[in-house]
Amino acid sequence: MQINKLSEFIEKNNLPQYRLKQAIKAVYGEAVADFSEITTMPQELREQLGRELRILSFTPLEVLAAKDRRSFKALLELADGRRIETVLISAVAGHWSACVSSQTGCALACRFCATGTAGPGRNLRAEEICDQILFWRQYRRQHKIVGSFSNIVFMGMGEPFLNYGELKKSIISLLDPKLFDFSARHISVSTAGIPAGIKSLAHDFPQLNLAVSLVSAIDEKRSELMPVNRQFNLGQVKLALDHYFTVTKRKVFLEYIMLNGVNDSPEDADKLTEFIRSFGRQDLLHVNLIRYNWSGVNFKPASPAKTRQFKDYLQSNKISATIRQSLGEEISAACGQLAGNVLL
Repeated sequence: MQINKLSEFIEKNNLPQYRLKQAIKAVYGEAVADFSEITTMPQELREQLGRELRILSFTPLEVLAAKDRRSFKALLELADGRRIETVLISAVAGHWSACVSSQTGCALACRFCATGTAGPGRNLRAEEICDQILFWRQYRRQHKIVGSFSNIVFMGMGEPFLNYGELKKSIISLLDPKLFDFSARHISVSTAGIPAGIKSLAHDFPQLNLAVSLVSAIDEKRSELMPVNRQFNLGQVKLALDHYFTVTKRKVFLEYIMLNGVNDSPEDADKLTEFIRSFGRQDLLHVNLIRYNWSGVNFKPASPAKTRQFKDYLQSNKISATIRQSLGEEISAACGQLAGNVLL
């Protein structure tokens, strides 16, 4: 919701400022989906607000729910007709996280990612980013989904650091105690490895969590899987992370999608070990091994046995590593599966 438009409405209609506070509390604190629900306001005012303003900047088209009700995916249509997807997921019972999009497509064209195969779109405005959180708050209230909702991950459609200006604005709103009131340590940003963005995040939001999609610690292989590596190779990513560690002293998560016969060999594990050992703060790196989820290309996930062997090898070399649980694949809501039927 654009608070500036709401503020202009209040001023234009010579309404007292407490009406603005009432609306903000209802929308952000109570998750109302329609101005008609704000019973602290006169009905005439509620009707006028409903005619002139919208709470959400998009139209929800469809919500899919997994059978176990631990993941939900929403298809949202923006004002210009483009579409994005966002996910609500519960990896731990009673605790919910929202996976939000920052662009309508992605120009990076990572071969294993559905968003990348959809092609470039446009940057989302900060309002369109934050409204995904408002939407899930409304959805949880309407459908009586119990549990805490305290985590946000920028791991949806798009590369967040290619939309840094609007990303920064959205994070400021998400941290604002008068609006969303999220904790910085409960917000994570995932990048394909944009050095400038990594450095900016370190200085602007040193308490946020950072994840880097690595996929391979071999430059040639990573360039084939992630074309962005041709512009920003592993050496440049390492320099950016060294800077990040110096500024924040915070742990970074290396996301490693396990692709059968592609990056799951002993050599791959050895090269990853070598890459991590090249850091002065090896203790601040944690490897998340992620199962590949089908995204329209001919990759296959590494077997559970091979993934465990990979993890065991890393841990035997004193590298922190876990196999990350994957949820939502049945509704194409898992890592790498969001495409949104983007209209280009």
